[in-house]
Amino acid sequence: QVQLAESGGGLVQPGGSLRLSCAASGSILSPFAMTWYHQPPEKQRTLVAYITSNGHADSVPSVKGRFTVSRDVDKNTIYLHMSNLKPEDTGVYYCNTVDFLFNITGSWGQGTQVTVSS
Repeated sequence: QVQLAESGGGLVQPGGSLRLSCAASGSILSPFAMTWYHQPPEKQRTLVAYITSNGHADSVPSVKGRFTVSRDVDKNTIYLHMSNLKPEDTGVYYCNTVDFLFNITGSWGQGTQVTVSS
């Protein structure tokens, strides 16, 4: 099973930007898609963005236009580019692999904490 390690979180002011990274121990082209999830404090973890093996990337409406996903196949790494951050974006961000039904196929890593606050 592919091991995943998220990094890049931190404290940022509203309106700021961050780039999160997710390094995989294996090829990021093997799963149907690589995904990013957001877990706000004391809330459920939800999907925010993904990139499929053929390069199609998309995000959920609440972050569309602010978050984008990219990848570096040679480095087996995907990125979440976050801009115009809002306090409600605060939480732990995780990456994972999914099948074509978006069922989770990997193990959850430690995640990376993002705090948006002035």
